[in-house]
Amino acid sequence: MEHVRLLVAALASELQAFPAELPGFDRLVTGPGKLMAAYGLTRALDAKRYDEIVVVGTAGAVDDSVESGIYDVSAAIQHDVQDLDGVIGQHVSLPSRVETGRDGVTIATGDIFVDDADAVARIRDLGGVLVDMETFSFIWVAQKFDVPIRVMRVVSDRAQDGATQVWDDVVAACSAQLWEHMQREYAI
Repeated sequence: MEHVRLLVAALASELQAFPAELPGFDRLVTGPGKLMAAYGLTRALDAKRYDEIVVVGTAGAVDDSVESGIYDVSAAIQHDVQDLDGVIGQHVSLPSRVETGRDGVTIATGDIFVDDADAVARIRDLGGVLVDMETFSFIWVAQKFDVPIRVMRVVSDRAQDGATQVWDDVVAACSAQLWEHMQREYAI
C-alpha cells in the first residue's frame, strides 16, 4: 500500500518554492483563517486517508526570545475567543488547547493578522510564542480524523506594528526556508 502524506498550507505563496509535484505527498491550499482551514482539511480527509498531515507556513513571533527560523508546533491555543464568563482563550465548546504529540512551541491562532503590541501582550499572557490564523483548526480536524499531524512554521515577522507589510516582502524567502527544511526532514 502506498504511503501518502498531505502537504498543507493556508496560502499558495507559502508553497511557492516547493515543486508542483512532490512524490509521496498530495498538496492542499486551504485559504487563510480558521474556518477555511477547517473546511479545506475536513474535505481532504473525508475524501482520502493519509498517513500524516504536514502543515507548513509562516507565523509571527510574539515572544522576544524566539529567533528567526523554523519551529515545530507542539500545541495550539486560540487568542480570539472567550467563554461565557469572558475568559479570553477559552471557547464555549472547543478545547482550550490542542496538541500535536510532538516537541515544539505553542502557537496562538486567531482570525486576525496580529500586528500591534497590545495584541502581542495578550497572546503572550495566554502562553503563545508564535501566532497564525490556522494551526488550531488544522490540529483539531486532524484529531477528529485520527491522523498524525506535524506543523512547521517559519518566523516571518515580529507581529508588531507594520507586520502586514513585512510579511508580504518575506513570504518568498520563508517558502524557500521551508522547502529546504522539508527536504532535510523528509529526505526528499
